[in-house]
Amino acid sequence: MTTPAQGNRIPDGAFYACDNGKFGKGWPGVGSWFAWLERTVTRYGPDRCLWAVAPDVPFDAAGTLTESVPWLPRIQALGVPAAFAAQDGCDVLGVPWDAFDVLFIAGSTEWKTGPVAERLAREARERGKGVHMGRVNSLVRLRTAEWFGCDSCDGTYLAFGPAKNLARLADWLGELHHTPSLFGRSA
Repeated sequence: MTTPAQGNRIPDGAFYACDNGKFGKGWPGVGSWFAWLERTVTRYGPDRCLWAVAPDVPFDAAGTLTESVPWLPRIQALGVPAAFAAQDGCDVLGVPWDAFDVLFIAGSTEWKTGPVAERLAREARERGKGVHMGRVNSLVRLRTAEWFGCDSCDGTYLAFGPAKNLARLADWLGELHHTPSLFGRSA
């Protein structure tokens, strides 16, 4: 995962995803963001890009619809899948299903781990879309993302104490893949 403010170098042969930097610090403005996205896709190739998330307004479904929808086709024109950041209330206002390729589960913690986000994630899968969950920094959240059918997730857990947290993260992933669910897995 890379954002405009990070300045990450993507390792040779690695896949990458482009977040916009709207959550937290690092939003450079729409013009600088799109120029960064174009440079990033040109440098590392569209074939290695998992998706790029359109500008959103964190925790604001109406603002996100207004901000994101015009950018989704521009992202796709770069040859990469466009991600739409689902926020609290987007189920009421409508999700522009035909305009994007990946549903990025954003929003408040309560919303993103609740029944509406789960329903939207499952609907996205039924529609053949990828699903990503942001801010996954615990085994509980990782299990939630798996239960929802997410293809990918991200978080800052590894960035804070990588020497200690890498082993914990590896354990979480091992546990996730070796502990059967009581409920089975639906995709």
